[in-house]
This record gives sequence, structure tokens and C-alpha cells, in this order.
Amino acid sequence: MSEGRRPGFGMERPGGSAPTAVRPADAPDPGPAPDEAEPLLGDDDTVDVMGDEAQVRVAATLDRLDAELVGLANAKRRVREIAALLLVDRARRRFGLETSRPTLHMSFTGPPGTGKTTVGLRMAEILHDLGYIRKPKVHVVTRDDLVGQFIGHTAPRTKEAIAKAAGGILFIDEAYYLVRPENERDYGQEVIEVLLQEMESGRDSLVVIFAGYEDRMATFFAANPGLSSRVPHHISFEEYTAEELQQIAELMLAKERFRFDDGARAAFAEYIEKRMTQPRFSNARSIRNAIERSRLRQAKRLVEEGRPLTKSDLMTITEADVRGSSVFAAAAAGAATDGGAGAGS
Repeated sequence: MSEGRRPGFGMERPGGSAPTAVRPADAPDPGPAPDEAEPLLGDDDTVDVMGDEAQVRVAATLDRLDAELVGLANAKRRVREIAALLLVDRARRRFGLETSRPTLHMSFTGPPGTGKTTVGLRMAEILHDLGYIRKPKVHVVTRDDLVGQFIGHTAPRTKEAIAKAAGGILFIDEAYYLVRPENERDYGQEVIEVLLQEMESGRDSLVVIFAGYEDRMATFFAANPGLSSRVPHHISFEEYTAEELQQIAELMLAKERFRFDDGARAAFAEYIEKRMTQPRFSNARSIRNAIERSRLRQAKRLVEEGRPLTKSDLMTITEADVRGSSVFAAAAAGAATDGGAGAGS
């Protein structure tokens, strides 16, 4: 992080202004308690939670989350609840109302492509702004990053991942793959044992987020009650509706300075309806892939036309660019020929 940069990932909400309060990147961790030099408030004093400098930064992050992600009302509500809990905890400490440090390990459950990693990034910013983690970073891992292939290999790999996430968030995607009970020689349980120890002893410097499909995560936690008891925050991510996916497509295009013409917009809405019924649909991830392929077809079309191009030509995705997808041909043939998660062409 460059010197003087606002804490966070530097992804300001379009049109938004940066908060006036800036915490230097190399500033020491203030911790969740108020500055020790600041005197405790008296019984008749008041504290303005909404005027807290940290609240200004948190509010900006929550606004960015709303701008970045369509829908996800439940997930956004839970993030706001956690932020409110921590803000009130800070206010209580101003009056000397000591409380134990809250346990912040979380579970994110839902289908792929529903914004779990993005919410994890924003959660890191919030926890950093409130002093609960030292760095606004997320280290994402899967089973392959943690489980070794021979005796004595798993614990060091797991501890290395924890060290990389230290001071921030360790995000374990598809966490249920850590343990494979059908394989007696699997070393995944060793990962759980190391995590349990670190989540308890190092909870002042590490937050762990477990992510994956809801039903599989429920089975995973049921099989590991010691782990489940250390994860108090469970956030569910809903499947996107067709209308929400259309909004996501429009936002993705606008971000890259592209746009649909009227025919392309109608065709893409039809594409979404068909793609949602096919295998390996991955919500926003599939939409992103579909747009990339529409852009490829647009580029090929423009080059083959062999004429001077206007700014509008370069920005516009046409109906032909969308309908060139194999999803339409597969639907017409009554077969899903899409290969790979969200790879409809």
C-alpha cells in the first residue's frame, strides 16, 4: 500500500469522494478500544457513533458494496449488522463498559458467482477501519493450498497460509473439501486441527472465513462441532434472479465502456433465461464470461467489416454479437453443450 493512501483497496465508489479522515498506511494497529490517552466518558456524557471517524470510513465501504453488487439483500444486511455491532462496541469502551473481544470468524454460503469473495474484501476493509485486524487484506486458499500429499506436509502448508493471512482474513473457498471422510489416508483433518488452534489462540490477529455451497457447508460444520462453535457469523448469499443478472451485465459493460443496443439487450435477457437452465451455471461469473465472448464476436465482426469505425461502433454490442452464443444453438437443439463453469459461448 502506497504511503498516504486511504486504508482499504483503493476502489472508490464511482462519483464518490474519499473520506476526509485518513489513517496512514504505516500507522500502528489501534485495536478495537479507544486511544488509551483519551479519557473515559462520564455517565452523563454522550458519544456520537455516526460521527466516529471510523464510521465515516465504514459507511463509505458499505456504500461501495451496494454499488458493486446487485441484490444480495440478506448478505448486505448481515454485513451492516456486524459493522453496527462493532461500532457500538467501540462506543461502549468509551464509557469503560468492557466487553470481551467478539469472535469474528464467519461462514459465507451460497452458489458460485454470488459475490462471496467481494464481500470478504469489503469485510476486511470494515474490520481494518474499526481496528479489529491490522491489514485490509484477504488471502484466498482452497484445499490444494493447505492439504499436503504425504505425512508431515499438511501442518507446515496450513501454517504458511495462516502466516500469509496474519493481520487480515484467511478466506477458505469450498471449505468442505478439506475433509474427505471416505479416504482414511486423507490429511485434511490435520488442517482442521491447526485451524482450531490458530482460531482460538490467534483470534486477535486473524479472521477466518469459510465459504462454499450451503448444503455442503452445513454437513461440514456438523462433522466438525469444534469448528462450528468458533464460527458465530453465518451469511447466506442468494441465487441471483434473471432481472438481477441483467443489471449485473449492464454494470459490467458500463465499467468497460461498452453498451448493448436495443436488440442486444433483449437477446441477452433471453440468453440469461436459457443459460440459467443449463449445467454449471455460475451466476455473475457466467455473465462475465458471456460478455467477454460477446466482445470477441463484436471484435471479429468489426474487423471483418473492413470499414472506418466510429466511437459508437467500438462501444456497441449488437444482437448478432449476443446471438452468436452456442447457448442459443444448444437450446434450439434441446441439448446443453456448454463446457465449463459459466463458459457458455
